[in-house]
Amino acid sequence: MLKPPSYSKIQKPLLHPPTYIAYKNIRFLITDTPCINNMSRYIKEFERWNVTDVVRCCEATYSQTLLNQHGIQVHDWTFSDGAPPPKCVIDEWLDLIDGRFKHSEDNTDDDLYHVINKRQPCIATHCVAGLGRAPVLVAIALIEEGMEPLDSIAFIRSLRKGSINNRQLKYLESYKRRKRSSVSCCIS
Repeated sequence: MLKPPSYSKIQKPLLHPPTYIAYKNIRFLITDTPCINNMSRYIKEFERWNVTDVVRCCEATYSQTLLNQHGIQVHDWTFSDGAPPPKCVIDEWLDLIDGRFKHSEDNTDDDLYHVINKRQPCIATHCVAGLGRAPVLVAIALIEEGMEPLDSIAFIRSLRKGSINNRQLKYLESYKRRKRSSVSCCIS
């Protein structure tokens, strides 16, 4: 007699697939929150996209040990659900982006095949559902790279439906870039 398959042994796909966002030389993966029961599936996705860092915007639901063992650094930058991030989180976020992507500024190839095969770094960020806090951080990064605020929201929403609530939208709409201009003064 045939036995039905054991679902504990079958690798089920993630309920909400990660969303890959690339713009110029920066790359992100927006996800919902992993838990210990599905962490192996997230690790496969993280390895696929060469995730170097995971930013948790919500309370921890898993130990970072397993990610650390796979060479992925975890950053706990929790802030209120439905709210924009505080200045200290934005500062840390922008420092992380500068640290991970400054060496790849000349490479702006967004072709997925080349991104995966060239092993360019990617930062994953998640909140509970991957619809509010995590997309807001990615929108800030896009704005810092020169995208207009409303364009960053539309771009993210086109790839991750339901992202960014009205309060967060208003915050992003008025967000001012912090990066210094690349124009420098030369005195000879």
